[in-house]
Amino acid sequence: MSLKKRLELIRQVGEEIVTENELRQLLGEKKHPIAYDGFEPSGNVHIAQGLLRAINVNKMTKAGCRFKMLVADWHGWANNKMGGDLDKIKTVGKYLMEVWKVAGMDLDKVEFIWVSDYVKDEEYWKKVMQIARNTTIKRIIRCGQIMGRKDNEVLQSSQILYPCMQAADIFHLEADICQLGMDQRKVNVLAREIGPKLGLWKPVIVSHHMLMGLTPPKFHLIPTASAEDRTVELKMSKSIPDSSIFMTDPAKEVKRKISKAYCPPKIIQENPILEYMKYIIFERYGKVNIERDKKFGGDLEIKNYLELEKLYAGGEIHPLDLKNAASNYINDLLEPVRKHFDKNKKAKELLNFIKKQDVTR
Repeated sequence: MSLKKRLELIRQVGEEIVTENELRQLLGEKKHPIAYDGFEPSGNVHIAQGLLRAINVNKMTKAGCRFKMLVADWHGWANNKMGGDLDKIKTVGKYLMEVWKVAGMDLDKVEFIWVSDYVKDEEYWKKVMQIARNTTIKRIIRCGQIMGRKDNEVLQSSQILYPCMQAADIFHLEADICQLGMDQRKVNVLAREIGPKLGLWKPVIVSHHMLMGLTPPKFHLIPTASAEDRTVELKMSKSIPDSSIFMTDPAKEVKRKISKAYCPPKIIQENPILEYMKYIIFERYGKVNIERDKKFGGDLEIKNYLELEKLYAGGEIHPLDLKNAASNYINDLLEPVRKHFDKNKKAKELLNFIKKQDVTR
């Protein structure tokens, strides 16, 4: 694959790339650069983690990247997820890996690495200490966003340690590319600043889009809110079930959540149903069909997202018709996952465990 095509694939993943010139140079120098993402096992898995993550990882590996997926169990422990029970956190990690088996991710090109395995390495903790010694408490607290926390919610000492660990992860994994969400950019920028001071490298940041939650956005009355604050507030939340569609939600539940979702007519900005269409459905199907009553012009076959956006903004597609289409396509994508967790004994046991847990922030 040409450098131009590799770069274009990664551009499709990156809502923001820091910097594109460095990425181009990296791809020119390395045929298989290492890209990494991490996930904090913290409860049920929504479609942003399941479906959208698979789409993005597949693009990165198609572009030639070796992908390392970090199971950040110790980070979840530091952040008091699952009530601070490390064994429960590890079980949730196994559940998410089971989801990806049937969510379309090309796992032959992905290496899963558990933090609980490499915390035994003294060299890792040396990196954590080097990061801590080269930054301030104030800067670390500002990185609380990576944990889903506002500055005033970083209360435990373990949460101060978390950003230092995450920055150290990048260098311990020998990652050339930090391919995480927009909500993680602050700690990636920290790593870029500190890396050269420690005689290490400056990783490229490829930050993917954070899929909106289904509930109405909070920032319509605060247009001056920063992009980072909007990202945190608008994204899906496991602690607000109706804001998210989970990978094992029954078909009726998917329809119910989407039917009540925020989707104002003719409005394309911050419209979660249009986001589902753009980032998941068109990516997986290429084109979509919108069923409409004949008196409104009959069914539509739409070949790309821009065409859908134009039709919706012009009032030619009713929100209910858009929601019905989104429900049908999302359910089609989730059906293999539901079947796997229904028929596979190991998967079913993990799902039953998840259902019994209380999700903690």
